[in-house]
Amino acid sequence: MRRDQAGPEAGVRTGGGIHPLLAGRFSPSRFDPDAVVDDGALGLLLEAARWAPSAGNSQPWGFFVSRRGEPGHGRVVRHLAASSARWATDAGLLVVTSARRYVDDTPLLYSEFADYDLGQAVAHMTLQAEALGLASHQFRAFDLEGLTEELRPLPGWEIISMIALGRAAEEPPEGRDRRSVADLLSAPWTPEA
Repeated sequence: MRRDQAGPEAGVRTGGGIHPLLAGRFSPSRFDPDAVVDDGALGLLLEAARWAPSAGNSQPWGFFVSRRGEPGHGRVVRHLAASSARWATDAGLLVVTSARRYVDDTPLLYSEFADYDLGQAVAHMTLQAEALGLASHQFRAFDLEGLTEELRPLPGWEIISMIALGRAAEEPPEGRDRRSVADLLSAPWTPEA
């Protein structure tokens, strides 16, 4: 996989020209433990997710939100892997994401696009976080089976990932190692014969 290096197009390669919310976004590995995500900010994060596009307007996403000091927080934190517990517990908000893949409690597929649509909602949420001066870090380092047993999602719903949101306790890195646009366009495809 080719990665971008500094050069004549460095501004483009480091996000120059794209919206500042996109260019400035990064996933912190440290959050300010004193920062709080208040009700107003939480409402805006969920509202942003609510307006994401989805296949057939199915909106197959759901969230379990927990903030430090609230009863639900302990239910989520106890299932974090050691690697994520080191930093995620300091975030002002932990969000468990879920997708509705099936209809009711049958094995009938509800939507082959459910996970994709959830990703759209999460992308909207993370950009709204940036607009509010919050950082986000998406992750899957937790005990899925244990968390599923703990939260007991309704039939048809599956837990997919988590998002830690709050005020970053570190500065964004100087450069971000990203694949080139040329690689994005060529890597998945068989070269022409």
